[in-house]
Amino acid sequence: MRTGVFLSGGVDSAVAALLLMQSGHEVLGITMVNWNPDITHKAVQIAKFLGITHHVVDLRSRFQEEVIGYFCDTYQRGATPNPCIRCNSVIKFGALLQYALEQGCDKIATGHYARIKYDAAAGLYSLHQGLDRSKDQSYFLYRLNQAQLARILFPLGELSKQEVWRLAEEHGIPIIKGQESQEICFIEGDYRDFLAERVHNEPGEIQDLHGNVIGRHRGLPYYTVGQRRGLGIAAAQPLYIVDLISEQNRIIAGPEEKLYQRALSAGDVNFIRGERPPLPLEVEAKIRYRAPLSKAVVYPQQDGVRVEFAEPQRAITKGQSVVFYCQDQVLGGGIIEKGLKS
Repeated sequence: MRTGVFLSGGVDSAVAALLLMQSGHEVLGITMVNWNPDITHKAVQIAKFLGITHHVVDLRSRFQEEVIGYFCDTYQRGATPNPCIRCNSVIKFGALLQYALEQGCDKIATGHYARIKYDAAAGLYSLHQGLDRSKDQSYFLYRLNQAQLARILFPLGELSKQEVWRLAEEHGIPIIKGQESQEICFIEGDYRDFLAERVHNEPGEIQDLHGNVIGRHRGLPYYTVGQRRGLGIAAAQPLYIVDLISEQNRIIAGPEEKLYQRALSAGDVNFIRGERPPLPLEVEAKIRYRAPLSKAVVYPQQDGVRVEFAEPQRAITKGQSVVFYCQDQVLGGGIIEKGLKS
């Protein structure tokens, strides 16, 4: 089987390629240039070490349009984006997958910590958490569909990060121990500095929960729900951002307890099986990557879903994703539109 492995220059994709070679795959290394061409240097070094053919694909224009444009536009309208989710669905498992298929690859593989299973009786693929829950990346993959999952391999899904480093060291893969990818690949430093050159910032009012003006903000893109630092407000108790009203260019601030809500609405919903399951549906859900799973019920509503949690969730944030799980299986998810009163 000819398998394209997306080499990022890091340990995870390198070990994924190694494992596939050991199991008899004909491996083609593929590296995309999405922002900084320097990433190719490490990937080229790893491909030479492994002795595999390596292609570099320039996707900067597509990445600029689909990911960076989305990132900036989302902040511009007072929401908080997740660019990795966007990149996975549109770039890595979209444009780059298509390139691999054009090169004669039967499958593609990455270093994600997640698992894919196939139900032959139903003819359906399912996405599952990686066994190493501390590194599980299934949250970022909930927008994948059946056609994509049919072409994807995740060789690290059954491994821990420690096992991956051990394999890299045993085989002498030229990677410095402890190197990890930065959180947002196209940003070094503070994301606000990145936005300052790319989005329109209009100062506006900060109001309390009663509509009283208590301060000024320097532009909605610099703020997010749950933020405390940088408000410049003197108050008797700590104040947090509880909402951003983009239509009026206002920020609402309040005490921490006002950050907790039991429900949310979400749109642009994707279910991995390809069709919406019967709703209401009991699930476990998380409202951001690092949030814990929480019991919830998903209800239908026009143009999306309503999600009601058993326990209040802190800082439900417009623009982030809510992802639904059943045990270790990812059912799907959607883009949060707003927090709701239960």
